[in-house]
Amino acid sequence: MNRVVSIYVPRDSAALALGADEVAKRIVEEAASRGLSIKLVRNSSRGMHWLEPFVEVDTALGRIGYGPVAEADVASLFDAGFDKGQLHALSQGIVEEMPYLARQERLSFKRAGLIDPVSLADYENHGGWAGLRRALTMTPEAMVQEVLDSGLRGRGGAAFPTGIKWKTVLNTHADQKYIVCNADEGDSGTFSDRMTMEGDPYQLIEGMTIAGLAVGATQGYIYVRSEYPHAIATLNEAISKAVDASYLGDSVLGSGKAFHLEVRKAAGSYVCGEETALLESLEGKRGIVRAKPPLPAIEGLFGKPTVINNVVSLGSVPEIFAKGAAHYANFGMSRSRGTLPFQLAGNIRFGGLVEKAFGLTLRELVFDFGGGTRSGRPVKAIQVGGPLGAYIPESQWDVPLDYEQYAAMGGVLGHGGVVVHDDTANLASLARYAMEFCALESCGKCTPCRIGSTRGVEVIDRLTAGQKPEQQVVLLRDLCDTMLNGSLCAMGGMTPYPVLSALNHYPQDFGVAEKAAAAQ
Repeated sequence: MNRVVSIYVPRDSAALALGADEVAKRIVEEAASRGLSIKLVRNSSRGMHWLEPFVEVDTALGRIGYGPVAEADVASLFDAGFDKGQLHALSQGIVEEMPYLARQERLSFKRAGLIDPVSLADYENHGGWAGLRRALTMTPEAMVQEVLDSGLRGRGGAAFPTGIKWKTVLNTHADQKYIVCNADEGDSGTFSDRMTMEGDPYQLIEGMTIAGLAVGATQGYIYVRSEYPHAIATLNEAISKAVDASYLGDSVLGSGKAFHLEVRKAAGSYVCGEETALLESLEGKRGIVRAKPPLPAIEGLFGKPTVINNVVSLGSVPEIFAKGAAHYANFGMSRSRGTLPFQLAGNIRFGGLVEKAFGLTLRELVFDFGGGTRSGRPVKAIQVGGPLGAYIPESQWDVPLDYEQYAAMGGVLGHGGVVVHDDTANLASLARYAMEFCALESCGKCTPCRIGSTRGVEVIDRLTAGQKPEQQVVLLRDLCDTMLNGSLCAMGGMTPYPVLSALNHYPQDFGVAEKAAAAQ
């Protein structure tokens, strides 16, 4: 009797965009025409996007990878015996031994590519629900302390300690509390949230359920950006199966404790990634930033105490509860504990996801993992932390990737997005884009952001046109100071980061000398 061979083809958005569905269909047809017995599993991406669609085959030696596979390659793969792991021009060897993966520390993405994302059995067989089962044996106070002890911080701009948010909500008395997942992943060059939701949705569901049990919340919402239809569909399917298996519902795993979860499609606004604007949108209102206080942990969704964390933060929770706070805190450095899924994008040879403990350097990330630029030209600037993150020059590429060290040099790690630019990039144009982006995406509530960004575009235009450049530099710095210190939220408050970093480190792109650029 022929052995049934398991062949894995990703259902991740990146793979789908590159023809994964067509490849999967062709593999099934080709196997049938040759009388071969296969089991096709639609797994998630491993995060090696330059190899998508990345096809894996189970063998006695482990999974053998092939990529990037086009529909036209399938016949030659079978001719070469790829269903037995044989060599082919697209062979990548044993997947787990590929250097890109082998050098990572995968905690949040340890199941990525291994499992069928919506299979409850696959999730449990790879360590799923162990954290939830342990959490159900603990008091709410002990659960919150576990998160505090782990050192987990928000995997967004502010990097606020997750356990402090949870403790505040736990200690605030109310008849209803909420858990809200901020999955409005709008930063340029970021895709870790999407990969989690599409590739390991039960991890997020488990993390949100643990959060609900810890603070006494019975209702959760996942606010997903509207541009992620595959993530929304996957989450809804996973939630339905989790309800049927009692991982969600009126009595989680028969505990008598309730937690319900729903997906909400976002409004398509960048500013709704800010937590209070997100809450306004969830309530059916226009996404405008709220003044704080009151903090959402005290008066959040519908005026009730609310935990708001992003996908990677909540997705880290099951690992913390399954392995213990000390295990998680053992990764990282200083106050930056655990790992961060860095996302390599832009002009990069090997674009994809790299999960590493805090403390590696940007040089290691971009060159050791990313392989330098796709164009083959020298790297000029690397933007870290999304469209409002600073441009990091080569003199700072050896600074450890750590929240405090980046803050000290005027940068942010944010969501872990890393966008690479080669030496053809014009930093004055990129700085202008930051101001223009802010003007377009501002909710309009506060003057420094709404008006400051518009004036910023005008000042940069005059500066690059050579109109009294020294005066324009002084005006631009003054404007950035006003936005930085006077804006209601990080939309206006962080726009100066890319602008000032470009001006400080690449003055020649603005047509001014270093001395003029440094004028105060």
